[in-house]
Amino acid sequence: MWLADGWKDYEVIDCSKGEKLERWGDYLLVRPDPQVIWDTPKNHRGWKKMNGHYHRSSKGGGEWEFFDLPQQWSIGYKGLTFNLKPFSFKHTGLFPEQAANWDWFGEKIRTAGRPVKVLNLFAYTGGATLAAARAGASVTHVDASKGMVTWAKENAGSSGLADAPIRWIVDDCVKFAEREIRRGNHYDAIIMDPPSYGRGPKGEIWKIEDAIHPLVKLCTQLLSDDPLFFLINSYTTGLAPAVLSYMMGTEIVPKHGGQVRADEVGLPVTQSGLTLPCGASGRWEK
Repeated sequence: MWLADGWKDYEVIDCSKGEKLERWGDYLLVRPDPQVIWDTPKNHRGWKKMNGHYHRSSKGGGEWEFFDLPQQWSIGYKGLTFNLKPFSFKHTGLFPEQAANWDWFGEKIRTAGRPVKVLNLFAYTGGATLAAARAGASVTHVDASKGMVTWAKENAGSSGLADAPIRWIVDDCVKFAEREIRRGNHYDAIIMDPPSYGRGPKGEIWKIEDAIHPLVKLCTQLLSDDPLFFLINSYTTGLAPAVLSYMMGTEIVPKHGGQVRADEVGLPVTQSGLTLPCGASGRWEK
């Protein structure tokens, strides 16, 4: 498992009975997590002294209950600053476990010894975009949500990267990739963090089990002649790491060689000393 264990402003303090207790900077949040199927004692005082609690509804969805929590605050990670604000469906605007991947590809970019162009698809609020830009890459950031791209720009400003070579694109990721192929554009690295299910700006339906392999196949046409890496993240339980490995092994390795590795990503849990699984990643590299 790839562990995101370099955080100082974030930690999973404890997890039990379908929920996790997290520290985001100075604030404690309790949020649901379907992976937490164990029933261990909730002894930490934070379970009763949280600043925000997301309650899942039996009818689907849910809502936040706040106790002395600002509308927005920020946390840092290795020179990056992320603005947080709780919004629909339990999210805060950041997936801290992805720091394991930021560290990995950041090192690859820094030691590449050449300019690196990165395409970040389903780029959300820009965690991977900013990590790549901080490492010295030029980045094309694509997300179908205008609000998410605006949020990512705010994070770039807070991180001192407002003038970094980042192209901000609001578009359906598949259609953007198709247009980039027609334009003859190429990238040295591709990052994708597709949702399990979603809709594009014009109502396009995205279902990861049906759409991920065609998109990987499409994106191989966007790789430069000497690509550096390809990263796929998945939060869909049905897509095991080995599935990501197989896709990348069939679509990327025959043309570019290199190697594929895939594994779970996770976060250390302070109270137990164990690890909370948080999805999977597949990495291709030369």
